[in-house]
Amino acid sequence: MSAKTNPLEESLVAPCAPAQPGEASRQPRADATLEVHRNEPVGPWFDWNLGELSAYRELLYFFVWREIKVRYKQTVIGVGWAVLQPVATMIVFSLFFGRLAKIPSGGLPYPLFFYCALLPWTYFSTALTGATGSVVDNQRIITKVYFPRVILPLSAVFSGLIDFAVAFVLLVGMALYYRVTPGPWLAFVPLFLLLATLTAFAAGLWLAALNALYRDVRYVVPFLAQIWMFASPVAYPSSLVPASWRWLYGLNPMAGVIDGFRWAVTGQSPPTLALLGASTFGVMLMLAAGLWYFRRMESVIADVV
Repeated sequence: MSAKTNPLEESLVAPCAPAQPGEASRQPRADATLEVHRNEPVGPWFDWNLGELSAYRELLYFFVWREIKVRYKQTVIGVGWAVLQPVATMIVFSLFFGRLAKIPSGGLPYPLFFYCALLPWTYFSTALTGATGSVVDNQRIITKVYFPRVILPLSAVFSGLIDFAVAFVLLVGMALYYRVTPGPWLAFVPLFLLLATLTAFAAGLWLAALNALYRDVRYVVPFLAQIWMFASPVAYPSSLVPASWRWLYGLNPMAGVIDGFRWAVTGQSPPTLALLGASTFGVMLMLAAGLWYFRRMESVIADVV
């Protein structure tokens, strides 16, 4: 009975040692088959072998679980870090943008107004950072074993969902504390979370491939995330943007995510269809371009990483 192997082991083909005089030949029999994968020039960006990705789903689960274990290994408060960052930022925003700057909040208490935006934004920022370094951080595996490289940024994006779930429990508690009862529109939360996940994955594909070529890309990501945050309605409502420019503003997918998330949790200030439509178009455009670029770089990543 043959030993059961995982997809990583199946990708490796060990060379056979030459037969010594007086020994039986160790060469494989004529009817034996060896599965060898050859990296060849890739096809069009849409030429993805979905069956292959499905075959490596257990490997994706392994990478996601490893990301979670490494993140909280030997930490003092564990998953409490998932709540500490958005809560600390919420306090600062409530003091400076709320009490001092008097930013309009649509009738919502400032802590709830800011936390509703910081929750999806923190998930997006964490997933983007993890996806950027996913290829370089796993360079030893990439150079030795074949598997679909897209699994790496995808696992970084999925692993952040645990933090989001923990922080979302606090958001529900805050909504009940401020007597903001979630209505039936709460069912749209998974839809806006999916939009945030696709945005992080799309941008992460670009940055992961670029980071394999230019290692200083990861140092640009925190600066890029800061600019992106202030270009999104995190510290202010999107209603401050002139209506004639709102469709252009909505091309930033996180604008639709944050506005939609606030509305789904609180029922206040529903996003406009123009904003949501532009955000959906923006993330689809980013995702198509990211898949094309990552697919183009996939065959040479092992050589340059």
